[in-house]
Amino acid sequence: MKVAVVGATGLVGTRMMEVLAERNFPVTEFFPVASERSVGKEVTFKGEKYKVMSADEAIARQPDLAIFSAGGGVSRDLAPRFAEVGCRVVDNSSYWRMDPTKKLVVPEINADVISADDFIIANPNCSTIQMLLPIAPLHKRYGIKRIVVSTYQSVTGSGHKGVAQMEAERAGATEWGTYPAYYNYPIDQNVIPHIDVFLEDGYTKEERKMIDETHKILRDEKIGVSPTTARVPVIGGHSEAVNLEFERPFELQDIRDIWNRTPGVTVCDDPSRNIYPMPRYALGKDDVFVGRLRRDPSVENGLNFWCVSDNIRKGAATNAVQIAEVLVDKGFLPRY
Repeated sequence: MKVAVVGATGLVGTRMMEVLAERNFPVTEFFPVASERSVGKEVTFKGEKYKVMSADEAIARQPDLAIFSAGGGVSRDLAPRFAEVGCRVVDNSSYWRMDPTKKLVVPEINADVISADDFIIANPNCSTIQMLLPIAPLHKRYGIKRIVVSTYQSVTGSGHKGVAQMEAERAGATEWGTYPAYYNYPIDQNVIPHIDVFLEDGYTKEERKMIDETHKILRDEKIGVSPTTARVPVIGGHSEAVNLEFERPFELQDIRDIWNRTPGVTVCDDPSRNIYPMPRYALGKDDVFVGRLRRDPSVENGLNFWCVSDNIRKGAATNAVQIAEVLVDKGFLPRY
């Protein structure tokens, strides 16, 4: 199988290559793609060095699969060109997610929507993926009326630039503008309640993504979703405080049992021993870790929980590779 990674020199692209290797995805020819300024640089895949090529060169080689992590504009322009040569595209940007002609997929939840006609498939937002993985089986069982979620998102969600700003500040940089500054304010020892651009209704685009993507993935427009997203000075993963209001009664032990049977979810919940999910310990892992499970006494059939996941892995790279694995399993990509 001929596989291209578009955005191979970026933070997520690098992780995509690692995940492809870890999961032994059947790659026979590998094409790392990046912007013109990166063409000719070397990247390592499965212990071998590869020179970064242009998108035009990769398209000419007619790959079977292209996994994108290069921004919405790049995906808008290049994904259709790859698809035109018969290449299946899994796109990590936000550009195609809400396109009604494109599928938005978390494989553990809705792999069934992928068909032979799908040549561009969208990877959801990282915050949406980690929230919906534990929520989806609960919605099937109890029916979710409303979700209130607050996110505490790692600087890795901003790529190399967000990490560089925090590291510069932790190294002692204090004079604004004299060091790499991706955010509007210092991030170290700070919390910034602002991810992506603000919309007219006062929500940010990141928050709107969580609303719209939840409806599309769960195939239920009636669910109320009220998100607040914030950036925190953390490397390791995103954290979320989630409040659910169900249509039907539930037992806490039944929730735990459902999660213990859900692929990709790990219950980490023992307050008596101070055991709960934390981003420090999610780093490098693919599961969504859930804990701090408790009833919400302020509303009938209400549940609170805390979840953590490595946003670069399950929130991006791993989910994209899992979509590609579904394409193989369904016979839409060649087996070698």
